[in-house]
Amino acid sequence: MSAERLKPLNLTSDTLASVANPDWAAVSQDLEWLSGSPQHRVLTLADQEYPPRLREIADPPPLLFVRGDVMALHQPQIAIVGSRNPTPAGAELAQDFARHLALRGVTIISGLALGIDAAGHRGALAGGGHTVAVMGTGMDRVYPPRHQDLAGQIAAQGALVSEFPLCTPVRPENFPRRNRIISGLALGVLVVEAAKASGSLITARHAVEQGREVFAIPGSIHNPLARGCHALIRDGAKLVETVDDILEELPSLSQPAGSDPQGTANLAHTSAHDGEHDRLLEALGYDPVSVDVLVARTGLTANAVSSMLLLMELEGRVSSQAGGLYLRRV
Repeated sequence: MSAERLKPLNLTSDTLASVANPDWAAVSQDLEWLSGSPQHRVLTLADQEYPPRLREIADPPPLLFVRGDVMALHQPQIAIVGSRNPTPAGAELAQDFARHLALRGVTIISGLALGIDAAGHRGALAGGGHTVAVMGTGMDRVYPPRHQDLAGQIAAQGALVSEFPLCTPVRPENFPRRNRIISGLALGVLVVEAAKASGSLITARHAVEQGREVFAIPGSIHNPLARGCHALIRDGAKLVETVDDILEELPSLSQPAGSDPQGTANLAHTSAHDGEHDRLLEALGYDPVSVDVLVARTGLTANAVSSMLLLMELEGRVSSQAGGLYLRRV
């Protein structure tokens, strides 16, 4: 199109300059990457395989570079985001929630960052499910570099996605941009641990603007990484204690197509029925009790007790109380 015909489109001066003088070297790099593997795809807004949920947002990316299975972008997805420096308990929660959601047929989407993002991806992989990572760089590089192996696993069991062309370096401004894609592809966003100034809250804000559900896991009032989640809950996010708290807000996820709800439930609860779990459940009784008391009653290690309590809490069989106490649900 001529410059005269482009004027009514209200394009920026940078865009007009790019149209007038294309960077053919960059285009050639992208085309070479595209032809390098059947796993490499580039989707345009006009492509029938472009994810419909993402197309609906106010500013969908005109191009999506995809490495992996394009159909993973069409599956029901929940985003799991949070701090890059979570507490050990926060990382375990993110991984366990992701694993249980994956067992229910839900695809987990996140941003491949350190901390909660990585825990969410790993939980989905551990659950044998699909996971999608939205990158803030070009497809020819992985950030952070230590996640090279994780990125390969995600591409094999889901997809890597970026709106940025090859050779796009790590730039701080790119990561808030990619957050709108994370929420745009998802049905809802779960925030596990986030400080009040966390980038995860940007994803949550995008989710609200896009009409997506926002979920947050509460934490101790003394934990600074719980303050962002508490702020979201005050602003209307749903407080989440179990996977079912998410699924009941999204009925379409309760029985995913092709799933076996009874079989999945059995998978999720298998570990809860062995001897040690039964012993721990018996030791809980019906009054609030601490981990130390449970260690004394069962003879199990503190780490084993804490791990089993976390699993039981996710399954809705145990609830955590103030002061580090646990209560058996009836």
